[in-house]
Amino acid sequence: MKIALLQTALSWENPEENCLNLEEKIHSISEDVDLIVLPEMFTSGFTMHPQNCAETMQGATISWLQSLAKEKNSAITGSLIIEENGNYFNRLVFVFPNGEIQHYDKRHLFTLAGEDKIYTAGTKKLIVEYKGFKICPLICYDLRFPVFARNVEEYDVLIYVANWPKPRVNAWDILLKARAVENMSYVIGVNRVGLDNNNHEYVGHSQAIDFLGNCVLEPQETEEIFIVTLDKDAMLDTRKKLNFLNDKDEFKIF
Repeated sequence: MKIALLQTALSWENPEENCLNLEEKIHSISEDVDLIVLPEMFTSGFTMHPQNCAETMQGATISWLQSLAKEKNSAITGSLIIEENGNYFNRLVFVFPNGEIQHYDKRHLFTLAGEDKIYTAGTKKLIVEYKGFKICPLICYDLRFPVFARNVEEYDVLIYVANWPKPRVNAWDILLKARAVENMSYVIGVNRVGLDNNNHEYVGHSQAIDFLGNCVLEPQETEEIFIVTLDKDAMLDTRKKLNFLNDKDEFKIF
């Protein structure tokens, strides 16, 4: 599977400007890719004012994503603010080339910023089946909680989309690698760059790690699109040889 990691700055609470910027970048991808990964809250930045830029699942950004996915013949994923039944969600959408949508609502809300007081937490883990891969997409703060990410579904790729700030980027690097090793899975992390309106600085460090903790793509700090190729057969051969996942503990979260 060939995946494009789109590391970009974001305009504060400005969906139209962000979509124009992202569309230009996506159009610049000259090679065929299977999946394009955008950062967390890619239409707004990590805002605690959802009323300024929330949309519905029938809104302009969702339609735009469906159109782009069809045009590029590639799935696209990332999170945005969705309003539904009077609640706000930090929702990751996975948009297939045929327009189908699956979604995951962020389970672990970032209490340090008060996200838990404004947004509604998700309750279900999502496993996407796409082009022979099983993909588990999660969001930012979820990275700190390995129990929820535990590979009980035999997924092949774990994806984290984020607005993870510079002061804690060392933890981002360490935890992405830990999730890859403990789950014997590829891990993709896509973070943003630039400053937000709260003067938080983001230095990216988008990266890709294989099932043994080796970097497929080293942490990157520039505003750019990075393309990686994942080899499922190599991963399955290693799992079969080592059998570490067979010894995992059994537990239930819900």
